[in-house]
Amino acid sequence: MKTMRFDYPKSAAFGRILPKNKIYEHAHPSTALKELFVRQVDQIVWKYKLAPETINLRQTPSVPEIEIFTITLKHGELKHDVLRCIDQAIPFPLLFELLYEGMCRVIAAYKRPSEADAAKWVVSDYFESAWLPLETPRAPLPVVLDLDALYEHLLSPLMPYPARQGERLPHRVERMSMIRFKQRELEKCEGRIQKEKQFNRKVEINAELRILKQEIATLTRQEALAIP
Repeated sequence: MKTMRFDYPKSAAFGRILPKNKIYEHAHPSTALKELFVRQVDQIVWKYKLAPETINLRQTPSVPEIEIFTITLKHGELKHDVLRCIDQAIPFPLLFELLYEGMCRVIAAYKRPSEADAAKWVVSDYFESAWLPLETPRAPLPVVLDLDALYEHLLSPLMPYPARQGERLPHRVERMSMIRFKQRELEKCEGRIQKEKQFNRKVEINAELRILKQEIATLTRQEALAIP
């Protein structure tokens, strides 16, 4: 079973409540997004700060620190737009633990500095665990050389498909995003074929479905196919 929750060291404990208005000051959310915060979020706590001075791991240009947040939910639901707003407000990689009625879900996006503007961060789609009982045992942090490697270990268990041999985190995230895109296209095709009345069009859409299924099978295969 993949480890979803890690036992962060006491030396990294931060434990500060993060007021929503502080997030608003930095991310400038719309009125609708602020309403989502109010409806869905009870409390945000900046729980741990994983940095060279707290866990004695070397920082890297892409991962200077890693922040761990807990978010207590009001009704067990949280839109990814809320998380993206927090990610925009905090200029470091983040990992969230959502809490609701004795259960916990771990969720995070892959976050990296923008190549066009080092002051900005690029945030991927979100990856998440199932809901787990709060008493589920935590695993110790892996033994690694720097924060970049630690970040990869924290994100890896949340991804729906395993890494291929030698596949680094950015390429794996790119592959996961492509899988999601192809799966959405597949769903659209399946919806179209159900509504289509003309036989010729059904044949064409079926051909599209076969191609999409083959592409998804290739992308989800653990080993990449050799190129002749």
